[in-house]
Amino acid sequence: MSAALLMPLKCSRHGKLIYKVFTQTQRHRYLSNVYPSAEHLRKFISENTEITGEQSLTPEIRLRLFTPRCRFWRERPELWPFDDPYWAIYWPGGQALSRYVLDNPEVCRDQTVLDLGSGCGASAIAAKLCGAAHVLANDIDTVAAVATQMNCELNGLEPPVCVTTNMIGSEPDAFSLILLGDMFYDEALATHLHSWLDSCVRVHGTKVLIGDPGRAQFESHSIRQLLHQLAQFELPESVREENYGLTFSSVWCYRPEL
Repeated sequence: MSAALLMPLKCSRHGKLIYKVFTQTQRHRYLSNVYPSAEHLRKFISENTEITGEQSLTPEIRLRLFTPRCRFWRERPELWPFDDPYWAIYWPGGQALSRYVLDNPEVCRDQTVLDLGSGCGASAIAAKLCGAAHVLANDIDTVAAVATQMNCELNGLEPPVCVTTNMIGSEPDAFSLILLGDMFYDEALATHLHSWLDSCVRVHGTKVLIGDPGRAQFESHSIRQLLHQLAQFELPESVREENYGLTFSSVWCYRPEL
């Protein structure tokens, strides 16, 4: 994965360390690009993450994440065997989005929901807790998909359908709601995402909710003019300490008619 795609990792203390560790791992990954079995991945995730979440905006959701007590927080980078672990951090945009959903369960109740760039699966979990009729979690990392399933089980929920193909740019499915957090960290990706979201809204009337803590790439992008702010959350002290310069995180509704 390129350094540009690792941009969001630069926003946090956790991220700075992980950025240093994982930007060097490309040559050490499985040459076949084939992941081990789900059973092996579950064991790997269980052994190399810690159950946490109490200090986040959603203390009622428990997640397996990287913490300073985890092996790969300090391990030599060449020993990490998989893609860069975005799923192992609970990013502030995702925290705000999940908090908003939990505070407003009617947003997801009886809806067909896509959690795009699902990472640890927190937004998918929030949607299921709020009574969504169907939830699909999409992340291109196979390990993230397994982590999402494990995190759902950790919260007493049936895991959602997990898809690891890149859905951005594909023919839009008829989701009534798309949730995405912390996806506007790269200008090219943001532009591609903007075009695809616009297509989803035009074809299916999909509602789109975006969580972002105000990163520069988000604030300066043209999509910012098409968003209506729904909520703003002050980040817990521990989260602020881990995300230099970020004290709040907001939820926005995408309204291309603006």
